[in-house]
Amino acid sequence: MKKLTDDLIYVGVNDFEVDLFEGMYTVKNGMSYNSYVLLDKKTAVFDTVDERFGGEWLKNVAQALGGRTPDYLIINHMEPDHSANIARFLGEYPSATVVGNAKTFVIMEQYFGADVAKNRLVVPDGGTLALGKHELAFVFAPMVHWPEVMVTYDKTTATLFSADAFGKFGAIGADEPWESEARRYYYGIVGKFGVQVQAALKKLAALEIKTICPLHGPILTDNLGYYLDLYGKWSTYTPEKNGVMIAYTSVYGHTRAAAELLAEKLEAKGIKDVALYDLARCDRAQAVAEAFAYGKIVLATTTYNGGIFPAMREFIDCLTERNYQNRTVGIIDNGSWAPVAANLIKAKFEKSKDIRFTDTWVKLRAAVDAESESQLDALVAELS
Repeated sequence: MKKLTDDLIYVGVNDFEVDLFEGMYTVKNGMSYNSYVLLDKKTAVFDTVDERFGGEWLKNVAQALGGRTPDYLIINHMEPDHSANIARFLGEYPSATVVGNAKTFVIMEQYFGADVAKNRLVVPDGGTLALGKHELAFVFAPMVHWPEVMVTYDKTTATLFSADAFGKFGAIGADEPWESEARRYYYGIVGKFGVQVQAALKKLAALEIKTICPLHGPILTDNLGYYLDLYGKWSTYTPEKNGVMIAYTSVYGHTRAAAELLAEKLEAKGIKDVALYDLARCDRAQAVAEAFAYGKIVLATTTYNGGIFPAMREFIDCLTERNYQNRTVGIIDNGSWAPVAANLIKAKFEKSKDIRFTDTWVKLRAAVDAESESQLDALVAELS
């Protein structure tokens, strides 16, 4: 528990037990599940936490309430890492009114049954709720990244309770750059829904925002324009970096050698920001996030079983299902007797918007030779 202001208290928890968030994202520095209590003539609790931390959370809530009974439980997002303790909360505080939108309660009943929230307040988009001096406004943000998502704006203090938006991997207090882990979180979990994020940002643009209270990661109070600008870039799929990312898979090291040689040649041409990712060994979510950060990417892979090497195929699937677009893509295809991966890679991007393939297609017949090195030089010229 931590007081953020005289009226607003943080009652969330840190999770250092989780190894894979959502069953697939590595979180070496844990995860936070954020919840807040707002004290006024009437009191409101914002969201719950992961099921495993219900006891710790309820202790935090009781301490923050100081003997008072909560009037409202506001549910901004029904994903279980935030909603799992709704029934347990109502067992402790049966008189509390659960606040959500119509879709909130549909999903809530799917998890807990029709009788879970006997006292409920169904709010419309733009609806308000007065607690006393604090007046809350509810702004719907459907498909950011579930259909029922809404955010809550405290008009009195210009505080935005932003659901999963502006969240990041890592426990609160983790010594790591916000931008890197927030980007990895965004593109891993929200990235497909750029249009919906843009719609939500346009709704919020008219509001003065002094504090952002997300459901994951630190409370944001300084330089909010920086975070809003990043979300604007991420949700419009705008490249952030001017360098080149090289993502490769390699069986016996020859494709890796070609990727590393390409990196050396790019750096010799004055491109200092060159990132190499071995897709069979790296953090997949980090590689995906970096692919969206760079405006230019080279995919280097072997033809394997008459197709694309599995780690490369899965990586491309991660990009395309997240609406990868507005990028320049180069290809290095290593096929000792029948290179076909390049054409298959191009086909996987056929439904992607504004993907520009380089004219140069680097073809390896096993190891780099004079001809393929010449092709690498031509690719460097296109990417420079």
